[in-house]
Formats: sequence, C-alpha cells, structure tokens
Amino acid sequence: MFRFGAGLALWTLILVPILGVLYWYAGRRGRALLDRFGEHDLVRRLRASVNVTAVRWKAAMVLAAVALLALALARPQFGTRVETLRQQGQDVMVALDVSRSMYAEDVAPNRLERAKIEIGRIIQRLDGDRIGLVAFAGDAFVQSPLTADYGAAMMFLAAMDPTLMSTQGTDLARAVVVAVEALEETPPENRIVVIVTDGEDHEGGLAEAIAAAADARVTIHTVGVGSPEGVPLPDVEGIEASGRFRRDDQGNVITTHLNETALQDIALQTDGEYHRIGQGAGGLGRLVERIEGGGREVESREVTQFEEQYQVFLGAALLLLIVEVIVPGRRRRRTADLEDTA
Repeated sequence: MFRFGAGLALWTLILVPILGVLYWYAGRRGRALLDRFGEHDLVRRLRASVNVTAVRWKAAMVLAAVALLALALARPQFGTRVETLRQQGQDVMVALDVSRSMYAEDVAPNRLERAKIEIGRIIQRLDGDRIGLVAFAGDAFVQSPLTADYGAAMMFLAAMDPTLMSTQGTDLARAVVVAVEALEETPPENRIVVIVTDGEDHEGGLAEAIAAAADARVTIHTVGVGSPEGVPLPDVEGIEASGRFRRDDQGNVITTHLNETALQDIALQTDGEYHRIGQGAGGLGRLVERIEGGGREVESREVTQFEEQYQVFLGAALLLLIVEVIVPGRRRRRTADLEDTA
C-alpha cells in the first residue's frame, strides 16, 4: 500500500510549472536582448557557444529536483510492518485532607492550595495511569472515581475545599478505608494510595485501617503538608470575635502542626514513601518517579506502521542538483576560435 504521511505538502508541486514558465520567459527575454545587437559576428559567436540541448536538460533537472523535493516533503510511505503497542499504568487514589487545619499558612499560599498545586502536577505527569480523588476531614468520600481523563480529574481537584465536608476533624483511618475500597477492582500489584494531609488524626482507628490496607497489598505513600512547629489556625469563617485566628473557649489561639511521625509510620507499614511539602522541602518529583516506575499492562494492540520512503526522493533530488551544477551550459571552444574572437 502507498500513501503520503503529509499530503498537504503536495501543494508545493505547483512550484514546478511556475519555475517552468520562468525558465521559458528568461530564455525568450535573453534572445530578445541579443537580437537588439543585430546579426554581427560577435552575436553569432556568443550564440554558437551556447549548448541549447544542455541548457534545456539543466532546466529539466532543476524542475525534476523541485518535484522530487515536494514529494519528499509529503512523506511518501510504502511497505508496512505490524507492531504491538503495550501501555502500562497503575491505579492511584489520592486522598486530600480538606479539614480547616489545611487553611494554615505555614506553606504559601496555604496548606490546601499548595497541596492542590502539587497534586495537579502529579496528574499532569501521568501517562496511562488512572487517578481518583478522595476528600476527607471528619469523614471521607470519593470525589472522583478512577479515570484516565486527567482534565476531569483536575476539575474535581479544583473544587475540593472544607465546604464539601459536613463533619470537620481529620479522620485518617476513614480516608484509608475509602481509598482502599475504591481500588477493589484493581489488581493487587497496582494499588496505590497517596494521602496528602497535615497528619493531625483526631478520630483513631488508624492502626486497624493500615493493617487492612497492608493485607490488601495496597501501597500507601504519605505527603505531609506544613511545618512541624505549631502555627495559628486562621479564622477562615470570620465567626470568632477574637480576630484573625481561631480561639478555643478559654480564648487561646488554636495552633496546628504537621504530624510527621504518624505519616512516616503509615508509609513504612505499607511499603510506601513519605514526602513533605513545606518550607525547605521539595515537591513531589520523586513520588511521581516512583509511580511511573511500575504498572500493569492496561492496553495491548497491534498497529500497522508504514515505512517512510522520503529518503529515496530526497536523495534523487540532491543527485539531480549536483549533476545540474556539473553539466556545462556552453560548448568547449578551441584555442584558435578564442583567438579569432579576440
């Protein structure tokens, strides 16, 4: 089978007749200029030195070379081979903490927005993997089921904030349970959960949830957001009369801090890794590399590949141009003739 890989380039063939017309016009114009001198001996000698046949062949070679270059640009393809394309991927559930403590500003612009930025970067680098989102605070639910539509996942991610949750707090155990259940149909070797949180667990039951995840062969990577030192919790709802930061019943400013110990323990028990987002900490590049490093075969299909043959046309065009330069356009003249001319 024969086809062109870039058929639109065939429009450049229009240059061939245009150049042909220009050659014809240039030859006619040259003869007209010589005729103005009259038919004296010098004009006859000049005309006699021109090899008309060679000139015409040189013009034909240039036109043919242009045509061949146009065909090369169109990428002619003939001859086929069958290739098997295999695509690998993993299923990744990202559980994002949307509790009010994620509004703390120890990470710019705040913990929640910075976490969403980093998760967005993970989504943008995925290729063939499916991703899902879990929102959690005092409870947890699937915000986006597993999908390979990364644009849709980004839209669901942008909508995640504390207003989604009717129950505040931070229930890490519930987040783990919901994320693991969302991976129930995924082969065990391809189950990945990424928990992004400040690690403040107020509900308990985490040990049992981690043990169940380990039994289900789920790898859990944890991502800590914030700083281990306590920082004031912004009064995001503007309810408290005491000002910018939230306060308890005794009027003390409520602080929130990153609990790295709990997150490191979760990752350790499930063969995962702990990463941190915060001042002096990097992004999640290493985590993305870990995710990209494995995966099951999610698609296998055979495709017919056409062999590119533009090299033949390109080589022929270059050869014609070289010959055109080498071929002389005038006849060789004897020395005696040159002296008579002088």
